[in-house]
Amino acid sequence: MTLVQSEALTPETALATYGKSFNWARRFLGRRMGTNAAMLYRFCRVLDDMADGDIKNGPERLLVIHQDLCANGAVLASDKLLASFQPFITAHKLPLPVINALIEGLLDDQKPVRINDQAELLRYCYRVAGTVGLMMCNLLDCDDKDAMAHAIDLGIAMQLTNIARDVLEDAQMQRRYLPASWAWKISPDKIFGLSQSPENAAGKQVTAAVKTMLVLADDYYKSGLAGCAYLPLRAHLAISVAAITYRQIGVQIAGTGYAWYLGRQSTGLLTTILCSFIALGSLTSRFRPLSPHKSSLHTALKGLPYVR
Repeated sequence: MTLVQSEALTPETALATYGKSFNWARRFLGRRMGTNAAMLYRFCRVLDDMADGDIKNGPERLLVIHQDLCANGAVLASDKLLASFQPFITAHKLPLPVINALIEGLLDDQKPVRINDQAELLRYCYRVAGTVGLMMCNLLDCDDKDAMAHAIDLGIAMQLTNIARDVLEDAQMQRRYLPASWAWKISPDKIFGLSQSPENAAGKQVTAAVKTMLVLADDYYKSGLAGCAYLPLRAHLAISVAAITYRQIGVQIAGTGYAWYLGRQSTGLLTTILCSFIALGSLTSRFRPLSPHKSSLHTALKGLPYVR
């Protein structure tokens, strides 16, 4: 199954093919929420494949979708993906500024990516993943405004994990998400070359940056997981399962000494089951008072949709 086929897949098949951790977690949601989550996942997956050029004329189509959303809110969609998804947007009241922010993040990936500092990194993570957390609130029957900040944080945490996992793969695509302020402004080509000799000073700097990335991710996971208590019970369990399973990728990277040059880490079935049992323990948070959101986590996000 190649990425170019993603647009032809059903939501359930797309999730099972590309989002194994999320597909496992979907089992805990129930039919209605699970189906809706799969619909959103497929839409975001196809947009991502467009951005990466894995779909014919993908970048051009992505720009058309963005222009339609800005001009008429997808009421008159020129692209078939947006036209097919528009009734879902309307039915679930998905906020158009949030969808636009997601697409703007993906459009940024069309340029050679060179993240400068942590603030720029966090704003990028908000756009491509925090936005998904916000949209999931609508699908999980959660309209508490206080929950939205935690949903943003969970999306950011998962994206930071993605970046730590994919340093080498991203370098091959001329992308460096490791902030220059952490990694000596090392170019993607240099990162790829360093994978053959990661023990020199520059390679160790990349390793240190990956460690910093995962430490930062943990701060956002803590906030994101705390926010699960705002969700209905089944949704709380499902999102906790997804988050803890995804967080485990970072744990495994740390276990290798942050060896980014070894390629992707993934979680197997036994690990996923263990993470699910750990997630069960998170349900106890429903019986404790909810702590206020840590506002410093959003200092870099000011001005973005639903950031207070």
